[in-house]
Amino acid sequence: MKEKKETLHGISIRALFSRNLKRLRNDAKLSQLSLASEADLAHNFINDIECGKKWVSAETLGKLAAALNAEPYQFFLSESIWNDQTSELLSIYLDDIEKTHTTMVADFRKRFLSDDKEDEGENKALDSLIRQPKKTKEN
Repeated sequence: MKEKKETLHGISIRALFSRNLKRLRNDAKLSQLSLASEADLAHNFINDIECGKKWVSAETLGKLAAALNAEPYQFFLSESIWNDQTSELLSIYLDDIEKTHTTMVADFRKRFLSDDKEDEGENKALDSLIRQPKKTKEN
């Protein structure tokens, strides 16, 4: 009996994952060897995934996403979404992050910081810490 292949928009999930891994790796300007080193995986395993010979576990998906500064869902986006909606999806995603961050900061302030004038200096110090850009490898 022939094995049924799971597809999304007419392409196998494995082929979709493989294509997107290669796209994300190239966007990050990493070789297979560099990605393998960053993700703590064997370089031939990266090649096998990109060629569709091997599949990944949830743990490996997490390692690849972290090494590529990507979100796990990006490995499963169809070609049409990459081509037509990437900037729109990114904008929606960033808006969501900003709203979530704002809500979390407001909740933190309400729960842990008082509105007293004497605490105003502490609130300003907290604001400056919250608004500092995250340090990256490039900084």
